[in-house]
Amino acid sequence: MFKHEQFVQNCSLPVLKNYVFMKKSYCPIDTFINVVKGKRKATTILHLYQGKKRYSELVRLLPDISERMLSKQLRELEEDKLICKTVFPEVSPKVEYSLTELGRTIRPILKQMIKGGNIFEELIESEESPES
Repeated sequence: MFKHEQFVQNCSLPVLKNYVFMKKSYCPIDTFINVVKGKRKATTILHLYQGKKRYSELVRLLPDISERMLSKQLRELEEDKLICKTVFPEVSPKVEYSLTELGRTIRPILKQMIKGGNIFEELIESEESPES
């Protein structure tokens, strides 16, 4: 039984027995990276940590990604049980995205990845700048 099955039930997603959305790698680090890599997936998770967001809000927050790609990334994050999509049955359909409990647990890791990214960006900048 998938240990985060309750997250699926809370988000009104179908529970599929013996089905694993995430693919296990040889190394747990690779498994984690394979789940969060993608065009702005980690950034989307960090935005959702601040609270529920409508699709249009995410479009505004992520201007360098096409709506088609954003939809694809949101669908994958939902399949991996990191975010929850709530559709409100209204005349003009309203969709909200939020983090699942599982999605909230990876925030500290993503924050450390920001620090790591800053280290590499500084290194790249120092190698690109002309020597004095």
